[in-house]
Amino acid sequence: MSLSVEAIIERVGGPEKIAALTGVGTEAVRKWRQARTIPPKHWPVVARAAGISLDELQPEASSSSPLPESPNRKPIMSEQRASTATDVPEGATAALVLADGTVFWGIGFGAAPADEAIGEICFSTSMTGYQETLTDPSFAGQVITFTFPHIGNVGTNIEDDEALRVAARGLVVKQDLTEPANWRSTESLDAWLKERNVPGICGVDTRALTLRIRDGGPQTAVLVAISNGQIDLDAAREKAVAWPGLEGMDLARTVTCDKPYTWSEGVWDWPSGTKPLPTKRRKVVAVDYGAKRNILRCLTSAGCDVTVVPATTSAEEILALKPEGVFLSNGPGDPAATAPYAVPAIRGVLDAGIPVFGICLGHQLLAQALGAKTYKLAQGHRGANQPVKDIETGKVEITSQNHGFAVDEKSLPNDVKVTHISLFDKSNEGIASTTLPAFSVQYHPEASPGPSDSFYLFERFVALIDSHGKAA
Repeated sequence: MSLSVEAIIERVGGPEKIAALTGVGTEAVRKWRQARTIPPKHWPVVARAAGISLDELQPEASSSSPLPESPNRKPIMSEQRASTATDVPEGATAALVLADGTVFWGIGFGAAPADEAIGEICFSTSMTGYQETLTDPSFAGQVITFTFPHIGNVGTNIEDDEALRVAARGLVVKQDLTEPANWRSTESLDAWLKERNVPGICGVDTRALTLRIRDGGPQTAVLVAISNGQIDLDAAREKAVAWPGLEGMDLARTVTCDKPYTWSEGVWDWPSGTKPLPTKRRKVVAVDYGAKRNILRCLTSAGCDVTVVPATTSAEEILALKPEGVFLSNGPGDPAATAPYAVPAIRGVLDAGIPVFGICLGHQLLAQALGAKTYKLAQGHRGANQPVKDIETGKVEITSQNHGFAVDEKSLPNDVKVTHISLFDKSNEGIASTTLPAFSVQYHPEASPGPSDSFYLFERFVALIDSHGKAA
């Protein structure tokens, strides 16, 4: 039988003693007590100190976060361990099955889950912008959990899409979807998801799910529907275990544009529509690894005439367009898998002396083109309110982020400097070449996180183009 976290802490000797024993702070212990579970990586040392077996550290199946009550539905259990049993909690119509065997029960919405409703489970801390998040191509291959419980309350509209298609594999939320209450809404989130063949599940204990991802790292999840009150949990878990994961996946090819196109729309300015554009224009080629529309708007508003090209465009093809600057967009997947075709193109642009600016995946690919390496983060950074420090100015920016890989600072060559760092985990958030007109950031300056803390980066890119043109 499992012991409570409180009982285990007491056996070890109190919060300070267990914190020192496991090498964490007392704040982490407080979160263990709040979540009623101790991260599995600490189980061996805690079990020895408390004189208990590992079985006694196993958390009991949780029923503390049921679905909201409604006239036609009873609360259902939100989590249990997978088994061969087909018993389904009353009211459940869908389940989220993790590769580690954990099952989260809930109510399905959106499209019916299909084979593609499998991917890396991740969480986003953003309280707003769920439509922009779902249409961000950087989420390709992932099932998104929102930590904010009220998702769907402002509906959807055609203006807030960041791309033509939804790249995410599925959506996980806590509360029931409600009817939209916003003057801009043209369609409910449920109907919007159905049209785009994206499944969702609500009624899930998203706090417990987020803690599992945070403490155990990313893993695969499968979103499945319950048919005739039955579900094959073993089959779903086997599918999750068999999925290869994002490491080694080149997903930029799956979300990039089919052919070059031009972009001329600037950033929005309510109620007039868009802000007036600068009269001076610079010719910029944007390489689309999964570009968000608002990045293109920001480039245009900063004074760029933008031509967007597919991810696989060669250096020769880019240079044939005679750009004054080249932008490397955000995107999904493992940068090391995209590098074989992206890095030679970027290297060709750098060798030609063209100013380069990269964001997110573009940042990671620029780093590789300059001689650095990338690696997969233990948890990844996704959501808003993430503090980043500009090393040169000392300024702290509040940023929006969405990435599971990062640049390895130790691998940076001597002629590349670190410009920004994360104040969460000290991982790299920006670089600049000291010999070439090139810089990049890991976060998303176009996502209005501050809300305008980071727009200066687009202005810096334009200034770099102008200064390079004068020097030439």
